Amino acid sequence: VIRAKISSEKVVPASDDPLDTHKMIRYEIKQIKMFKGFEKVKDVQYVYTPFDSSLCGVKLEANNKKQYLLTGQILNDGKVFIHLCNYIEPWDDLSLSQKKSLNQRYQMGCGCKITTCYMVPCSITAPNECLWTDWLIERKLYGHQAKHYACIKRSDGTCSWYRGGPPPEKDFIDIGEP
Repeated sequence: VIRAKISSEKVVPASDDPLDTHKMIRYEIKQIKMFKGFEKVKDVQYVYTPFDSSLCGVKLEANNKKQYLLTGQILNDGKVFIHLCNYIEPWDDLSLSQKKSLNQRYQMGCGCKITTCYMVPCSITAPNECLWTDWLIERKLYGHQAKHYACIKRSDGTCSWYRGGPPPEKDFIDIGEP
């Protein structure tokens, strides 16, 4: 999970095998911040995706201006691979809650399981689950719940949705009884 700018793109062979005609897009990136994965790779210079969208390839703007939140997989050879099933979003499209949660809050939910609710009835089957209802309510996966809440493990081992508080007011006046 990284925040990055895309510097350039290049079409490259998917493998060294001359019989393999598949192509990949190699995006050269400027890594701004890594949120997860540093135990496997320290600095990501390139990310790879299938050339064809039919193979779940991702098209990104390679103008070195737009920043992205990129999630993907680190392959055995150390290459970072991204595709359409990963969460890839322009940084400016993330909510304040999502940006803040990347630093610590999402990590607090690593022992939790998020269960997507596509139709009623739906329910959790274990205390460490959070029920994700964006699709049911808004007919989109990344709706209000995804943008503003995080599934967090509580001290008793159960998991529940947590919304980070709003930013503090600039002017706070404490009014008491006269």
